[in-house]
Amino acid sequence: MDQKPQPPSHGLAACPNPECAEPVDPRDRYCGACGYDLSAAAELPAGQDRPTMPIAAPVWPEAPPRDPGSLSTLTQHPGELPGTDSGGRDLPTVPVRTDAPVEPPAPAPPRGETVRGGGDFELAAPDPRAAVRADPKTAAEPGSGAAEPGSGAAEPGASGGGPAEGICVACRAGRVDGDGYCENCGHAQPRERDHMERELGTVAAVSDRGLRHHRNEDSFALTETRLPDGRPASVAIVCDGVSSAHRPDEASAAAARAAGAVLDEALPRGTHPQQAMHEAIVAAAEAVTALARTADGGAGADSLHGGNSPACTIVGSVVTDGLLVVGWVGDSRAYWVPDDRTAPAARLTEDDSWAAQMVKAGLMNEAQAYADERAHAITGWLGADAYELEPHTAAFKPDRPGVVVVCTDGLWNYAEAAESMAGALPADAALRPLHAARVLVGHALDGGGHDNITVALTPFAPPPAGAGSS
Repeated sequence: MDQKPQPPSHGLAACPNPECAEPVDPRDRYCGACGYDLSAAAELPAGQDRPTMPIAAPVWPEAPPRDPGSLSTLTQHPGELPGTDSGGRDLPTVPVRTDAPVEPPAPAPPRGETVRGGGDFELAAPDPRAAVRADPKTAAEPGSGAAEPGSGAAEPGASGGGPAEGICVACRAGRVDGDGYCENCGHAQPRERDHMERELGTVAAVSDRGLRHHRNEDSFALTETRLPDGRPASVAIVCDGVSSAHRPDEASAAAARAAGAVLDEALPRGTHPQQAMHEAIVAAAEAVTALARTADGGAGADSLHGGNSPACTIVGSVVTDGLLVVGWVGDSRAYWVPDDRTAPAARLTEDDSWAAQMVKAGLMNEAQAYADERAHAITGWLGADAYELEPHTAAFKPDRPGVVVVCTDGLWNYAEAAESMAGALPADAALRPLHAARVLVGHALDGGGHDNITVALTPFAPPPAGAGSS
């Protein structure tokens, strides 16, 4: 199967954003450093300028009057149900972000230096979208928690079932040796985790290695369960391994598996979804911490006192009975996109990052913080080296149907603002969540695919008018 045709060259050698100027590949559609639309820049008529900041940020519609003590009112502003941290304190009353943050400039590398991230190939590997998929019959059983590689997936455009076993997916001629490399062209073959897909009844997720990294360090878990009274609940967990830590792929897998298992057990028991999300994040942190090896544990030390422990971020959502709960640690995000695209979308999480911390503390404004080279350094993660675990949780009751998007930065780097994410999401996402997740992954791949990409989608529907909710 041929690789997906590359977009035409835009003829740019560097990002036209004056605050970035990062070298770009002629085939990239977006700048991998700042997300600038390279194709739009190439098509812009000479002498015509284009604003880089939104003219006006959308706001959530006003909620109707309600009893402050009531939890059953159907329409509530997102900020009216604040989340809590691990100490039971209310999270800061920061408005839900619906605007685009200031794009941080990225320092240009020395001339002549190859631009690569941790673990990147100097020669790009085959497009993961052309990888061989596992037989759907081998997929995991619904409700099992962590995602199984290739579950329910089919090779895009496949006819005849793909190449024969042991044949290279890149040249389609050479045979693959025992180490996973083609004897003819030398390409490394896709691993099981290079592309994963899974769909349950009302929730779906896709994870892809991307075009630059040599392995997929993201993971996810999906669960469908029921509350004690029989009402359904859908759970999506997405984790992103920290590449600078040891065994980030193991960390993300352990965290997703642990968090999914806790939610699958706690919700049917009657635990409030927000409390269950808190417990799930704590369990995920314990699972990642348990991976750290001590100096006498064999195979080399990577504990707090002997190395760089496995670490990852986490974001998750629970959708049940008109209630939307999100929880997170790190810079993986959750977005809300209404089915009616004339209504504003919103970002539901606030990054644990250096820039966000500086702005929150009042030490810098947003432009200054995001201009700093430390802007995207995370300040919260799961693992033995974490300074302090502070799970963030928040509950919302949107007044209209929509889709909850939870994803790693491999996606939101190419659709950072809420309106950008809404623009990339297909209009029928609530009806075809797996298809929509594939489209979002494709959006990131077409933009450059500089990182691993994972996204999970869950449709949300408010309860019928007049129905009570807990």
